[in-house]
This record gives sequence, C-alpha cells and structure tokens, in this order.
Amino acid sequence: LFLPAFQDLFGVSMIVPLLNLHIKSLGASPTVAGIIGSLYGVMQLFSSTFVGCWSDIVGRQYSLLACILLSALGYFLLGTSTTVFLFAISRVPVGIFKHTLSISKALLSDLVSEQDRPLVIGRFNAASSMGFILGPVVGGYFTELEGGFYKSSFVCASIFILNAGLVWMLPWREENTSSSKNAQGTNSNKIAENFSAKANHDLQFQSAATGSMASDSPFQSSWIQTAVMLKRIKSIAFSDLWDIFLVRLLMSVAILLYYSNFGLALEERFGLKPKFTGYLISYSSTLGALAGFVLEPITRLYQHNTYTILLHSSILTCTLILLYTSALNVWTVILSSTFLSFSTTVGRTCITDLELSLGGNQARGALLGVGQSVTSVGRIVAPLLSGIAQEFSPCGPPGLGVGLALVAILIMNVNKPKYCSVGNVKLKTQ
Repeated sequence: LFLPAFQDLFGVSMIVPLLNLHIKSLGASPTVAGIIGSLYGVMQLFSSTFVGCWSDIVGRQYSLLACILLSALGYFLLGTSTTVFLFAISRVPVGIFKHTLSISKALLSDLVSEQDRPLVIGRFNAASSMGFILGPVVGGYFTELEGGFYKSSFVCASIFILNAGLVWMLPWREENTSSSKNAQGTNSNKIAENFSAKANHDLQFQSAATGSMASDSPFQSSWIQTAVMLKRIKSIAFSDLWDIFLVRLLMSVAILLYYSNFGLALEERFGLKPKFTGYLISYSSTLGALAGFVLEPITRLYQHNTYTILLHSSILTCTLILLYTSALNVWTVILSSTFLSFSTTVGRTCITDLELSLGGNQARGALLGVGQSVTSVGRIVAPLLSGIAQEFSPCGPPGLGVGLALVAILIMNVNKPKYCSVGNVKLKTQ
C-alpha cells in the first residue's frame, strides 16, 4: 500500500502544477478557470463522505479499485482535452472518486492494531509525500517536450492503472479485518460506544446490501447501499465527534493561512526572490515527508497517548507560526519552517488516529471521509480569510492563523477528559 500511495501523488503532482497553464492555453478566461477549479473542490467536499461510507459497505478493496480506475479514466480524458468543455468533463470523475489515499488509510487501520496505527499512517503519509516532492520535477521535464501536458496526463493515467493492478494483487482476506479488530481490545470510551451502537443498527442493512449484490438487481442493490450510507452519515452527524472535527478545521485553516501568502510576504518583508522561496518550500516539504519516520520514537516517549502528542504538536505549531509572524530576519523564518514541517505532519497523523479512536471500528471509511470534507471546507475558507487579512498587513494571514490555533488548543483542553479516556484505553490494551 505504501508503493501505490507514492505513485498516486507522484502522478497527480505531475499534473496539478500544469492545470492552470493548460486551461489558459485552451482559451479559457481566468474566471472560467477559477470556476472549474472551484467545482472540483466542491465535488471533493461532498463526495468524500459518501465514498468513505461506501467503502464501509462494499469493502475496502472493491471501493479502492473502483476509485483508482475511475480516477485513471479522468486523467486519460484530461490527456485528450483539446477544449475547455472536455477539460471540465475530465475533472468530474477525478473530483468524485479521487479518494484513493483516504480509503487506503481506512484499509491500513483495518489491518493493523490500534497501537501501531499512528506509526503506519505516519509512514504512509511519508511515502505519499515523497511522491509529491518528485512528481513536479518529472512534470516540468515533460512540459519542455511537444505536447508535454498530454504526455504527462497519459503517464499519470498509466500510473493509476498500475496501482489498480497492485491493489488487485494484495493478499486480501475479509477475516483480516475482523481479526485485527479482535486484537485491538474493547474501547470503553463512552463516545465510541454510543457511536458504535448507532452503527450496529446498520449491520442488518449492510448484510442485506452484500447479499443483494449477489442475488438482486443492481438497481435494488444500489438503493440498499444508499440507505446504509445515509444512516451512517446521520449517525456521524448526531454523534459527539464534532469537537475533534472542529479542531481539525481550525488547525488546517491556520496552516493554510501560513502558506497562503508565504512567497509574497517574504518578498515584501525581506526582499527575497521567488527562487529562494521555492527552495524553502521544497526544503520544508522534504522534512515533512521525513517526519513520518520519526513517529515511532515520539509515540514511545508519550506512551502511545495520542491526545497529548496532538496537544503538544498543536501548541508547537501555534508557537512557530507566531515566531514566523514576528520574525525580524530570514534565519528566523528558516528556523520556524524547519520545525513547523515536523509539527504539522505529527499533528495531522495524530488527529486522524484520534478520530478513529473516538469513533470506534464501525465506520472508519465514513470518519475519514468526513475528515477530508472538513479539510476541504478549510481549503475553501482559507483563501477568503487570507485575502481579508492581507488588507491590513502581510503578516495578517499567519497572525489570524495563530488565533485559530489558540482556539483549537482551548477546545482540546476543555474536552481533555474525553480524549484522555481514549489514551488510557490504549495503554490498558497494549
């Protein structure tokens, strides 16, 4: 699964930096290009929860294969897009089904113990991040060739087809999931019990959906699966998990605000050229990828208490953004960027693990899907807040990010008993 994750973001990062250039070369105005880009984000926002629920119902391997192949179709269509209309059509299957990484994380959480989950997800994030670092280099090489964008799109589609073959060859067995669940022990946390009790209502519908795929018509099977998905989403919406989703939203917006005008702010404050800013961003991205491999000693140091790791990493992130906001020289910026890449990677892994611990074992795909939707909301909100904050100062966006991070830290402290109970359960089941 680490290899498909690496290849996934390697292929995508070949394409993403070139999308705006390509659609402008097709004659689209900046407004049309912006609308198409926003529609892709909106599709991702609404589809992630449904696709996550769908993976809980039909199984991880089936849903992961479907998402990989449909994403490959989207990138293949992108390689044939000679008009703005075809370009927009090619973004539809990718916008709806490009949730391959979140389903892979759900599959990993099914197959490993709860104690090992942060380490495995951290390494998974590191593998995918390495692909995102190397992909733009290869994509830039293709752009120098004639028809380079179309060639890179076909290469990306081929990579996704290769990933589908790798997933198909996985030694997948349904009993792996149940055995890993039994090895994890029982979670005595009240929220997890309540959520699992609601999700247990869906088991009879889920078995009916599985049986209907074999015996009933596809139309009837789709209706049953849709009913189960809606029940899962309702159980999450009325659960007590929204405080952790709010923490995810606030921290993601804070980090996005930090990066929103990073290059422009460095140019205005210190007179740095874009070339140096690019090197600094690549340096931070590389450190962020490597941070996934240091989670093991960190979790041992904290005795696998995910809440405490998340709280301390959030405090460190808030402090580093504040340090960047008040920096008087470039070396302070480099220092803050160095440690921020570690703190954000650790925090992102821990908040995913905490969501799964609080929600129980019944709807991991749905929980990860909702988490992705929350992050998508942050990507929509952050540019607006950044634009407003820049009206006051180049340091306005990261300064606002500091305030949002402080609110997230306050929420975690208020809900400390809930989170600590999860950490105590982890220690008892080691």
